[in-house]
Amino acid sequence: MTLQHVSVTRYVTPLREGGSLPGIVEADDLGTYVCKFRGAGQGAKVLVAEVVVSELATRLGLRTPRLVVLDLDPEIARYEADEEVQDLIRASVGPNLGIDFLPGSFGVDGQVSVADDEGARVLWLDAFTANVDRSWRNPNLLLWNGDLWVIDHGASLYFHHGWRSGVTDPAKFAAQPWDVSGHVFETCAARARELDGEIAASLGREVFVEVLAAVPDVWLEPLPGTDGTEGTELGPDELRAAYVDFLTARLGTRQWLPGHDGEVAP
Repeated sequence: MTLQHVSVTRYVTPLREGGSLPGIVEADDLGTYVCKFRGAGQGAKVLVAEVVVSELATRLGLRTPRLVVLDLDPEIARYEADEEVQDLIRASVGPNLGIDFLPGSFGVDGQVSVADDEGARVLWLDAFTANVDRSWRNPNLLLWNGDLWVIDHGASLYFHHGWRSGVTDPAKFAAQPWDVSGHVFETCAARARELDGEIAASLGREVFVEVLAAVPDVWLEPLPGTDGTEGTELGPDELRAAYVDFLTARLGTRQWLPGHDGEVAP
């Protein structure tokens, strides 16, 4: 699977509730998207996390908006009065992430009535990907046409932010517990454990390979080789393989699932 490429034709407005200043844009396919800028915050790794976790969510039966690659022309900045927006656009020229805008949707800001199974699947996904950003202060959930949609996964997969001098050890991520306290679906933790086998059966190394194939090469920024040899670096294919290793290792343990008693059989 590859993400569709479209070109931004107009920057509409910033979404200032987001720390990285995403914005609403229009594109040449006549679509309207939330643009996550490559030049904002923690850079391209956030876009990688968005794609990976969104793809995993779909495989778990959760609803998440369609993603595209938004090609951004520097000329768009000329028509913006806000200097902060101008700087952000200029720092993000080229491919950025577009998330389909759901017209008429609204954010969940209080207790939402949701089936235990759906809430359990959201919690399982967040625990598996180490997402720390779905509390009641910031649920990152939308209601659209009566259905629940999960959004904003950039705070997941924290391990890749430690890849500065080479890829770190997948076993450390595999064994890392996850704190359920304050999660929007904390009360669904027991149901998540009950559904664990069914949910996990929909994932695996082959699925992770397919998921990582959706991430554009340009967002997989080169890293120094693990042997430290000057002039060697890890390219997109090696980095995709590293993500697959980390996710596969995580799936082989259960320290991260709240209330679970430990590892599972590979």
